[in-house]
Amino acid sequence: MDIQNLVGMANRIGQFFESFSDRDEALAGIGNHIHKFWEPRMRREFLSHVDAGTAEGLRPIVADAVKAHRSQFA
Repeated sequence: MDIQNLVGMANRIGQFFESFSDRDEALAGIGNHIHKFWEPRMRREFLSHVDAGTAEGLRPIVADAVKAHRSQFA
């Protein structure tokens, strides 16, 4: 799986949720979306990449969603 593609997908999800006025709702929405629509292998690879500290280009809202709702990503 191409990690840059996963980062790009996560950023597009984050871009959609950035328009929400309630930041907590936006963070939860990102977590829910990735949990529902990404297969477990995609989520594991994405988390591994983020955990390695190499998620350059990741939107801050996506990084915050990973921190706040990590259990949904695993």
